[in-house]
Amino acid sequence: MASETCSPSNKLRFLLGMVLFLLMNMTTAQLSSTFYSTTCPKALATIKSAVNSAVSNEARMGASLLRLHFHDCFVNGCDGSVLLDDTANMTGEKTAVPNSNSVRGFEVIDTIKSQVESLCPGVVSCADIVAVAARDSVVALGGPSWTVLLGRRDSTTASLSAANSNIPAPTLNLSGLITAFSNKGFTAKEMVALSGSHTIGQARCTTFRTRIYNETNIDSTFATSLRANCPSTGGDNSLSPLDTTSSTSFDNAYFKNLQGQKGLLHSDQQLFSGGSTDSQVNAYSSNLGSFTTDFANAMVKMGNLSPLTGTSGQIRTNCRKTN
Repeated sequence: MASETCSPSNKLRFLLGMVLFLLMNMTTAQLSSTFYSTTCPKALATIKSAVNSAVSNEARMGASLLRLHFHDCFVNGCDGSVLLDDTANMTGEKTAVPNSNSVRGFEVIDTIKSQVESLCPGVVSCADIVAVAARDSVVALGGPSWTVLLGRRDSTTASLSAANSNIPAPTLNLSGLITAFSNKGFTAKEMVALSGSHTIGQARCTTFRTRIYNETNIDSTFATSLRANCPSTGGDNSLSPLDTTSSTSFDNAYFKNLQGQKGLLHSDQQLFSGGSTDSQVNAYSSNLGSFTTDFANAMVKMGNLSPLTGTSGQIRTNCRKTN
């Protein structure tokens, strides 16, 4: 039996199996939940404390930090590119249509980075800080937790064009949403779960004006109430909550709102408008646990989008600029 176990064919089979396993896991092979456990053991607690402080100061910041991670990951992977300021040689992602006058939370990331740098200089990446801050923000607002895999490194460049083309627009129809998320490896079900992040946060009038003045699949009282704060012209930056029920609590009210035709964005209501995702909205509306579980799993998957690991990229000292 012993000689059979160690036969050349079995060894070859084992080696081939290992190679296949490594190939299948190359993108996440170097990400690990314990990445900083010896090099910066206080990193996670430092991030959590700073996020709790920021969210306590302004609940909306929790949604902003979660969105920052999303807008980072959907543009060439979770590499901190969204944080880079423009330079003479590079136009960053901050002025892209989905980000300009919209994406926020950069100062919170700066604060966390300076705190972590004082503890462990040159160790913790900006990309990882954004990933952990997103998780801690959801937890701070009553949502689920998940294990953030760590070890991402920071990009040395950014892409305005990729930010303009890869981040799903609030004007998309259901088929466009399914395609946009499918392009990043997500199923329609995962897209619905991730859309549930709109249970927190605010949106600008310019992103939902057309819906509240022109669309018919919207509760009339809801539309009228929104028009008071979002005129047909002007007031582009006036804010309204994405979840009209409980915009600072991470719950499943977003899906219940969709059932009542109270989705704020066109893209929100598309998830419940007689299409293929209606059943998933119904499921999450009636079962908070299934939503939070699926959301957490989808966030882990999103955090694994094309990270820079090993010797790729760098560990930025200042998240706004390359070293």
